[in-house]
Amino acid sequence: MGGFFKSSIGKKVAMSLSAFFLMFFLLMHVSINLLSVFSEETFNTASHFMGTNWLIQFVMQPVLIFGVVFHFVMGFVLEIKNKKAQGIAYAKNNGAANSTWMSRNMIYSGLVILAFIAIHFADFWLPELNYKYIEVNPEDSTRYFHELHEKFVPVWRVAAYVVAFILLGLHLAHGFTSAFQSLGITAGRKKTLQSIGKAYAILIPLGFIFIALYHHFNH
Repeated sequence: MGGFFKSSIGKKVAMSLSAFFLMFFLLMHVSINLLSVFSEETFNTASHFMGTNWLIQFVMQPVLIFGVVFHFVMGFVLEIKNKKAQGIAYAKNNGAANSTWMSRNMIYSGLVILAFIAIHFADFWLPELNYKYIEVNPEDSTRYFHELHEKFVPVWRVAAYVVAFILLGLHLAHGFTSAFQSLGITAGRKKTLQSIGKAYAILIPLGFIFIALYHHFNH
């Protein structure tokens, strides 16, 4: 099993599995955040549960962080190996003519998204750690909506989020189908998976953009 995951195919499978995990997280994350648009109370309740449940905080959260780091590190490793393997043959075969712009530039969109994740952690995750474990403030189940609402007051932050989520959409548009393809389960389903992937790649980023714009313009 260890030898399998050291091979190129094994690395691609591991990359795909981490992608599925992160795509599920994105779906859950946008669903919870959308509650802030419809009901402040419901959003606070859901956020308080996520922020105080020990299973989520001490099991799922570390797994999520590992998944993010693993996915991007593995992506960089595979990109470097692909570049080395293709070499001159890549230029001769003119791979650019047979692939999309996004598929050839996943590494760059990935770097921008990674930078955005760092900003997102600085905006929400680090202040949460500071609130609970450094300042050791008393629990307040009503604070979450206000904290989210205030973050989207600055225009620069909203603009950064919009750009980042557009790039995320482009990244997902290629990555969704690619993840299934790496697991060898696209046979006879490629067009269906591409349609689902396009819908996912549009709706998830659009949901996040809508949340940011809603809180900015309703301040």
